Amino acid sequence: MARIVVIEDDPAIGSRLVATLRVLGHDSQWCPDGASALAGIEQQPADLLLVDLGLPDIDGFDLCRRLRERASDAVLVVLTARTGEMDVIQALECGADDYLTKPFRLAELQARVAAHLRRAAPHANGGVPALRVGALVIDRSARRCTTPTGEVELRPREFDLLVRLAAHPGQAVSREDLMSDVWDENWFGPTKTLDVHVAALRRKLGDLVRITTLRQFGYRLEDPTGRPGT
Repeated sequence: MARIVVIEDDPAIGSRLVATLRVLGHDSQWCPDGASALAGIEQQPADLLLVDLGLPDIDGFDLCRRLRERASDAVLVVLTARTGEMDVIQALECGADDYLTKPFRLAELQARVAAHLRRAAPHANGGVPALRVGALVIDRSARRCTTPTGEVELRPREFDLLVRLAAHPGQAVSREDLMSDVWDENWFGPTKTLDVHVAALRRKLGDLVRITTLRQFGYRLEDPTGRPGT
């Protein structure tokens, strides 16, 4: 069971989402505005946040940024009527992990929530060997990325993307494979989200690894010292 907070100013949509999530066995809560959501997660952390961008009290993008600051491990899914590409990009840059436009099918939302929670959950059986690329140590069981100077804080999607690329350092991975493996095989949104997450990894990891863009194909992760990874 996961704790899911629905941040939605429309009572009909909010109550319907909460009821659906409770039927699925989740501990769900409805917040009609941004202020109550921010106060709520201070009191009780959430595993997943469903966020409407059109709230009455706080700009949706600003809310995503503030939620991400307070709940760095929670999955953040934007639910909105805004369909513009720049809205999607801005939401992702403000901390969202996924973007679903209204009207949406409940079945699709349920599938996305299940996929996010499955990927965000720690490996229950443990014992998964760590990946090592250059100075990075990627502990998949604990979902931690560490360097000789400390841990690098990564959002869930960023961690999954790093694991996918670091699993075979030096090998090219296509955009289609990355979207399918890291996001969802049923992802139909713009693949610009992949570029946004790669840019975030480059910014956070600096010179520790090299992520090369392969024009019209995908990406390749390498140890800048040339040593093979493990």
